[in-house]
Amino acid sequence: MIDGMQGVPEHFDHPLDRAQFRRPAHRDGVELYRAHIVRHTFEPHTHEAYGLGAIETGVERFRYRGSDHLAPQDSRVMMNPDVLHTGRAETDGGWRYRMAYIDADVVETVTGQRGLWFRDAVEHDAARAKRVTVLLDALWRTDEPLAFDGLLFELLDAFSDQARAARPLSRDAAPRFARVVEFLRENLARRLTLDELAAVAELSPFHFLRAFRTQYDATPQQMLMALRLFEAKRRLASGAAPAQVAADVGLSDQAHLTRAFAQRYGVTPARYQRQVRS
Repeated sequence: MIDGMQGVPEHFDHPLDRAQFRRPAHRDGVELYRAHIVRHTFEPHTHEAYGLGAIETGVERFRYRGSDHLAPQDSRVMMNPDVLHTGRAETDGGWRYRMAYIDADVVETVTGQRGLWFRDAVEHDAARAKRVTVLLDALWRTDEPLAFDGLLFELLDAFSDQARAARPLSRDAAPRFARVVEFLRENLARRLTLDELAAVAELSPFHFLRAFRTQYDATPQQMLMALRLFEAKRRLASGAAPAQVAADVGLSDQAHLTRAFAQRYGVTPARYQRQVRS
């Protein structure tokens, strides 16, 4: 069990900024997160998992699926897998929040439903949001596997009113851009060109760039960096050395990994690794 939020990562600009991760030892595919952010701005990133949480205090502004959203105190936040998003404080005092990042196969196993999709990123209901906060706090505190799994079931049930049965697919993007994203995943360490990616999508380079930006609200380079950092996160959690992780995912060196990782997740790679392997 990780004790309280001790210390402040060296990259934060404000002494109140802090973030912490925890992973349960017995349940793969679940990651818990809690943070208080005042000045830090999260660069576009993805979690390849459902992100479900609640705002405890303050207001967050974030960009998600092509739109800006405000998440005030006592609101629920719902993010679908593989969607790039940002995050920054809308109020002087920042915002305090908790999240659970849950892999799609875990959600399916727990709920018995495949392909759940959340249409709305933010929902304002103080009672429901407070319930989510209580559940996330209990999940963070428990070391008992049976209790954890029961709370996980309750958490997903607490979002069932917002879940839809199937993810809507863009008419044009489905196979074409799925191929491109998969190509990016398979070539994280390479220096890629726009022409190369456009050829995968069978489009001219700048037609591809415009269409990709419309579909994902991100450029191919932003998507590539998000995928690189997500893979770095996975490798760090497995115990790989940060310097090796940087090389494996195509970043120039460990310092580059540290800067990019902190911009997206709010902690340094070394600190993240200590937290999730504690």
